Amino acid sequence: MRYLASLIKDNIGFILFIFVLFATRSSIADWYHVPSGSMLPTIIEGDRVLVDKMAYRLDVPFTDIVIMQRNKPQRGDIVTFESSKADNRLIKRVIGVPGDEIAMVNNQLFINGKAVTYRQQGDILIEELSDPPHAIQLTKVTSGMDNFALVTVPEGHYLVLGDNRNHSADSRVYGFIPETEITGKATRVITSLDLDNYYIPRKDRWFEEII
Repeated sequence: MRYLASLIKDNIGFILFIFVLFATRSSIADWYHVPSGSMLPTIIEGDRVLVDKMAYRLDVPFTDIVIMQRNKPQRGDIVTFESSKADNRLIKRVIGVPGDEIAMVNNQLFINGKAVTYRQQGDILIEELSDPPHAIQLTKVTSGMDNFALVTVPEGHYLVLGDNRNHSADSRVYGFIPETEITGKATRVITSLDLDNYYIPRKDRWFEEII
């Protein structure tokens, strides 16, 4: 016990640094490594994105106990969440908030009876879901991902989709996302590595704001 006490005393500065680091990642800010292309073209494989964990609420570090509710996720936000149904941490865009009535017909979103507007820009579409608008990617599929019948987002839940609209396991697969599973809002790319080219840094993406 004396040896342990001495070890702690001699390394108290490092121990406090580690505690603060993990407490910060738990409650204030974290990063998320993107392993797949479900959010193309907004977020690409190899991006490491900054997640603002105080965007919606402040939790007691290392717990799910809420100290203060700050905001609610808004339509167009990109959020991270610990999906119990997927048994994985995911990142998607909020499409529907509680009370919204949403349908999709041939990749055309309808929200509360109004069709979402799209603009062609090169090989991508600009989806005017929120301000500012954002880019999405469409590819031909035969899986039925481009349609779903009218649904109403229940209280305390959100409907989320990937920007790579036809290649994303999202609310069309796992259903509505409970607000309690949302862990933060993705705000910008911190670093990006080209996974197909010897992990060479993509410096043009570093610190790029995510829209």
